[in-house]
Amino acid sequence: MKKVVSEETSAEITEVAGASKVVEIKRDTSPMGLIIEKTQNPPIAGDIIEGHVIGVEKARVYIDLQPFGTGIIFGREYINARDVIKKVNIGDKISAKVVGTDNADGYIELSLKEARQALIWSDAEEAIKDKRLLEIPVKEANKGGLIMEWQGIQGFLPASQLKSEHYPRVTDGDKDRILEELRKLVGTRLTVSIISAIPKEGKLIFSEKNIEAKDKEKMVGKYAVGDELSGDVTGVVDFGIFVKIEEGLEGLVHISEIDWALVEDPRAFFKVGDKVKVKVIEIKEGKVSLSIKALKPNPWTEAAKKYKKDDTVKGVVIKFNKHGALASIEEGIAGLVHVSEFGSEEKLRANLELGKTYSFKITLFDTKDQKMALSFIGEKK
Repeated sequence: MKKVVSEETSAEITEVAGASKVVEIKRDTSPMGLIIEKTQNPPIAGDIIEGHVIGVEKARVYIDLQPFGTGIIFGREYINARDVIKKVNIGDKISAKVVGTDNADGYIELSLKEARQALIWSDAEEAIKDKRLLEIPVKEANKGGLIMEWQGIQGFLPASQLKSEHYPRVTDGDKDRILEELRKLVGTRLTVSIISAIPKEGKLIFSEKNIEAKDKEKMVGKYAVGDELSGDVTGVVDFGIFVKIEEGLEGLVHISEIDWALVEDPRAFFKVGDKVKVKVIEIKEGKVSLSIKALKPNPWTEAAKKYKKDDTVKGVVIKFNKHGALASIEEGIAGLVHVSEFGSEEKLRANLELGKTYSFKITLFDTKDQKMALSFIGEKK
């Protein structure tokens, strides 16, 4: 490689063996340009620097880095970036990473591949800041989530960051079944945002939830507490059922809101695909809470006309819990027989059997809070 300085044009003419043309790199010879040239800090290892390609040889690329000299991509760095170098032409402006400044021939050693990686991580950080939406295909799945690739960097989308419609609803938490559900998403393109980028650790974390939050904010704004809606059951779990109100928006009917009567297993009432009518009872932080029992007559309203404190009633023992026994006096109306009345849970169970009918005295009857307390009438064992 030969350099010739032209005093007439104040330009540096660089001739590179094997180059298709000779490039004239003009310098800013104005007073301010010369001052800047002298005061700029020279590049050091790790810096990302830009320059114009001034020569391409068989295994070398030369880049003009005025006012600091000439950069070179060669050896291993040339091999690593050869796919990119094939598309490079003299005069192209490219970014490269400084990997050495003490080359024996006076060149600044550069890496195109490392620069590309650095720029991608920088772009990832900008994407986080801008909350940019990205459409990326799912490459693989594991028991924790999905593996995706963005600009050549492999990233991870945890299952916890999936939209509700993609979340694997496996009631017993079986990891093999979760993996089976996640694998159904392999090959599909998901709209995600980057929520974490750690270049040193090579970690890139995606999320669908941020996108869902934006969508939900608009969708949820159309509804109000008290609205009566129709929907499809999309999931049945121990604590209730999920109902799709519209595409992309689901609400939860908690187990306590399924029926006025005691509900121990939602699966006994509904299955996925069932159509149900629901009432909106709460909207909070983008989440919609629904009720099915709110659309049915409240049995406590009628009960208020029939029962009062100190009345004697017949009740069927329907459940035991840590507080005592729950006895139903009619559909949807049940009261608690406290364990303290018997002294221990063992004695309570010795006197009251599940499914049997006994006489009780009402000691508390609160229709507003729908609470009733009962006292056992009869000879205790």
